[in-house]
Amino acid sequence: MRGPRLFAAVARSPGGGAGAVLVALVVACAFLGPAVAPYAPNAPDYTHTLQPPTLRHWGGTDEFGRDVLSRVLYGARISLGVAVLGVAAGAAVGIFLGLATGYYGGTLDDVAMRVIDVLLAFPGILLAIAMVSILGPGLQNIVIAIGIFGVPGLTRLVRGSTLEVSGMDYIEAVRAQGARSPWILVRHILPNISAPIIVIATLRLGGAILTESALSFLGLGAPPPTPEWGAILSNAKDNLVTSPYLGITPGLALVATVLGFNLLGDGLRDALDPRLRT
Repeated sequence: MRGPRLFAAVARSPGGGAGAVLVALVVACAFLGPAVAPYAPNAPDYTHTLQPPTLRHWGGTDEFGRDVLSRVLYGARISLGVAVLGVAAGAAVGIFLGLATGYYGGTLDDVAMRVIDVLLAFPGILLAIAMVSILGPGLQNIVIAIGIFGVPGLTRLVRGSTLEVSGMDYIEAVRAQGARSPWILVRHILPNISAPIIVIATLRLGGAILTESALSFLGLGAPPPTPEWGAILSNAKDNLVTSPYLGITPGLALVATVLGFNLLGDGLRDALDPRLRT
C-alpha cells in the first residue's frame, strides 16, 4: 500500500486519524520546540519561582523560576529521540534474529529462542532498570536498555512470520531458480512481513517513551538540568501539594504522546491487515 493510500486508510480508522494528529504535534514540538519556546529551558529566574500558570508563563515556573512549558518543549526532542533510537536499535536486532532463526532454523534457532525466553522472563521495566544500573545513567545507556527490551517480542514476531512465508510456493519457486538465501530474505520475505513490523514498532514507541520517562524519573537518565519529561516530573513531585501545576504540562505531554502512538499503531494495523479491511 503506497503512502497516500496508507495515509487515507489510517485517517478513516476510528482512532488512526486522531493518533496521527497527536504524533504530528509531538514531532513538530520536537523539531520546532527550541524556536517557539518562550524562554531558555535552564534559565533561572529567582524573582518568579513557583508561580502558577499566567499569560507570561503558560505552564507556570518551577522552584528555580524556570519556565515549565519551555522545558517541556525542549524535552520533546530528547524523549522522542531516545525512544526512536532505542526502538530502531531493537528493531534492527530483532528483525535480523527473526529472519535468521525463522529461515535457517537448526541450532541457531534453538539457542536464540532460549536466550529470548530468558529475556521474556523479566518484566520489561525491571530489565531496563537493571541494564541502566549496570551500564550507568545516561541517555546512551537508556537507548541500549530500550533496544534490548524490544528485541524479544519483535524477534518472535518476525520468526513466526518468516516461518509462515518461507513455506509458500513462490519462495520455493525462487529457490528453484537458484536465488541465494540472503537475496530471498531481503527481496522476498522481508517485504511481505513488513506490515506487522511497522505496526509493532509504532506501538513500541509509546512504551519506549514511557520507559525513558520512568528511568529519568528514577534519576537514571541524563544529569540535571537536562529537560527530560521524566526528570521534570521527578522535580515536580516535591512540590505537588503546594504547586500541582508543575506536573500538569509534562504529564499531559506524556499522555498525549503515548496515546497518539497507540492510536496510530491501531490505525496502521487496521489499514495494513487485509483481514481487517472493509
